[in-house]
Amino acid sequence: MKTTTALAFVLFALSCASSAHSVTFDWATVGRAGGVHSEKYAYRVSKHEVTNNQYTEFLNAVADTDTNSLYRCTATCSNTLYGITRSGSSGSYMYAVKSDSIGNGPGGTDYTYGNKPVVSVDFFDAMRFTNWLENGQPTGAQGAGTTEAGVYNIGTGLDEVRNPNARFFIPREDEWIKAAYHKNDGSGGNQWDYPTSSDSVPNNNLPSADTGNSANHANSNSSYPLTDVGAYTQSESPYGTFDQGGNVWEWNETLIPFGCGFGEVCYHRGIRGGSWQDGTFNLAVSTRRHRFAENGPSDQGFRVASIPEPTTCTLALAALCLAMSRRRSR
Repeated sequence: MKTTTALAFVLFALSCASSAHSVTFDWATVGRAGGVHSEKYAYRVSKHEVTNNQYTEFLNAVADTDTNSLYRCTATCSNTLYGITRSGSSGSYMYAVKSDSIGNGPGGTDYTYGNKPVVSVDFFDAMRFTNWLENGQPTGAQGAGTTEAGVYNIGTGLDEVRNPNARFFIPREDEWIKAAYHKNDGSGGNQWDYPTSSDSVPNNNLPSADTGNSANHANSNSSYPLTDVGAYTQSESPYGTFDQGGNVWEWNETLIPFGCGFGEVCYHRGIRGGSWQDGTFNLAVSTRRHRFAENGPSDQGFRVASIPEPTTCTLALAALCLAMSRRRSR
């Protein structure tokens, strides 16, 4: 009996391991203490912006036909900022990360695309990617079980509201700000001016000359300007996130009001952090920006957040362990 139970334990563990999802994240845990707004609870933010490697996995899972135009470039796209190619025809599209651009990186290095942030993503793309994560990274046509529901029921770009039980989501502005600027010292009002754990303006050194207060901004290399996510290894936020200043703008979930004429108030979705082509003003905690939800220019990316909870495998494995323990105690 003991042998049978042990074998069941091993087989179950292997089955859980084999079901691991292909897109994974390094997470920074943002604790309950501190924060200057309403985000006084524990959550996780991805340490890095979503990459071309990760978004390519997403496209290959749900965009054989690409009903909702999740791919933002044609197969012959020459834009060096966009790092994904598409081949085939509708119904059998296939996606791949672009080949290296030899000698075009900083200092004559090779410019590789896999770990660059995906760009030209609008807010709909970010919501659909997050829905896909929430739904378990399924393969299939774009629909309610893959991209159109789960965290956000896709609508106008302004009427989507986060499912309160969601495990994955696009961070709200408060959540994004805390991960980027809060000093992580247990005090509510303490923030750095910049997401490099500094009140001094970051320099724009290359990653190889990272001073601990460096970011990819004010970059004059307009053809190959992006840096690998996390390349500035010395310039993380107090919670351990990277590139929340510079590289690409990042979506947040918050609706930002603005005047749109004749006394009317309209709304956009929030963006934060500046990009490779922006000055330091846009990297500061005080700078708030917004865009139309359907606007996904070449300097726009995103990162995701999560509320961790035990997985089905974890819970079932715990139950199996308990059963084994009870059996041994008899």
